[in-house]
Amino acid sequence: MKIFCIGRNYADHAAEMNSKVPSKPMVFMKPATALLRENKPLYYPAFTQNLHYEVELILKICKNGRHIQPEFASSYYKEIGLGIDFTARDVQDKCKEKGHPWEIAKAFDHSALLGKFVDKNTLDSKEIEFSLSQNDTIVQKGNSKDLIFDFDTLIMYISTIFTLQIGDLIYTGTPAGVGPVAIGDELKGYLGTEQMFNCQIR
Repeated sequence: MKIFCIGRNYADHAAEMNSKVPSKPMVFMKPATALLRENKPLYYPAFTQNLHYEVELILKICKNGRHIQPEFASSYYKEIGLGIDFTARDVQDKCKEKGHPWEIAKAFDHSALLGKFVDKNTLDSKEIEFSLSQNDTIVQKGNSKDLIFDFDTLIMYISTIFTLQIGDLIYTGTPAGVGPVAIGDELKGYLGTEQMFNCQIR
């Protein structure tokens, strides 16, 4: 099982990070050990002093494929979920300054929170509202209509480089509003009004 993540896939998030909007999907990966499931708590990593949340829509791949063509891309996922790409922002910034890879800031244990999934047929994939609350205050809101690269484009692009396999996950990018978490925080994610996860920071 592979975890693909997409950076800067919302223009407002690219702007808040003082980054350019990419001309093609920016892909990085996390290992399976990054998964945080079943509303388990996240223990604040000792190597960072600036851990950030980034709420994201997630696609679960349902069949194997490579070099997937546009007319077939939507058939490669049946479920859409919600999760968080946790980021050690201070570590990432130092890596970027030195021109180093920044997996240590993104791919550490339990950095990929995974909430519930819903049948994609119950949603309009082109207009999915989602949000994140921190201690019951909404801190991020997003809508799939604002994606720079939509779901099918991501599937097509990734499959030209990596074979997609059943169970692979695609974290499709985060909207504006990313920010720090602290020990004691409670994070809740929503698709529309349905709660998809609840995570305590310890």
